Amino acid sequence: MALSKFLDPRNDLCFKKIFGTEKNKNILIHFLNDILGFAEASAIQEVEFLSTIMDPEIASDKQSIVDVLCKDSIGNRFVIEMQLARDKGFEKRAQLYAAKAYSRQLDKSGNYIDLKKVFFIAISNCNLLPEEVGYISTHNIRDIKTNGHYLKDFQFVFIELPKFTKSKVEQLESIVDRWLFFFKYAEETTDEDLKKIAEKAPIIKLAYDELDKFRWNEKDLVAYEERIMDLRKEEAILEYRLDLAEEKGIEKGKIEVAKAMLANNVDVNTIVKCTGLSISEIEELSVNGYIT
Repeated sequence: MALSKFLDPRNDLCFKKIFGTEKNKNILIHFLNDILGFAEASAIQEVEFLSTIMDPEIASDKQSIVDVLCKDSIGNRFVIEMQLARDKGFEKRAQLYAAKAYSRQLDKSGNYIDLKKVFFIAISNCNLLPEEVGYISTHNIRDIKTNGHYLKDFQFVFIELPKFTKSKVEQLESIVDRWLFFFKYAEETTDEDLKKIAEKAPIIKLAYDELDKFRWNEKDLVAYEERIMDLRKEEAILEYRLDLAEEKGIEKGKIEVAKAMLANNVDVNTIVKCTGLSISEIEELSVNGYIT
């Protein structure tokens, strides 16, 4: 298998193709069982895909649509998100979508006693939580004093790929490691490494196969390429905004220095040399009362 045949599973379209289709339901079930540590009696056997639109009234907003939403045979809900870039307030959005998946279970009878658990899983291409938190972390509701787990219906799992530093197949110790290696290094995986992964985790080999672009139809490839262009456009806009904010910060700093120098009766020409501001800009500050 040639290296160039792999696409990037961190692209949300690729992610949905692998984990969000009936054809690949077995891959999703294995992934959930492995990440959540479900085994034997507690293992998920079957899932049903649900609508991924969390806010119908704002469905045109991509942030109102999750990547994968499903339920198992006993009704537990699983919300799975591929987070491509740092999103201010993502932690709040995670809790909001978990709450929506929980409340959606209510029928007209309003019988809340039958509400089932909600698991929110985020695979992130950026750091979401403080550095001391590991690359995979699990969060639930605990009593502050006893640490007792009495409110059991919500669980959040955050997988932060930048914190996962195992870059060689030989370093992988568990099935979870192999899943994370897939997400982070699929594009760089060699044939030899793929054989080693397949020996330990055949299901992950199937996930790699789904990334083989020669297996994709033309419609999927066009959608993938369009998504890549959208992501690059978003990155360019973000970079521009960051540059603009930096420039504004520098300009503000120059003005503050000029104000202080004017207040101390420093010569205008000296202020020009020190700050790079024009004489007219400094004179405007003078008019506004910064010369004592």
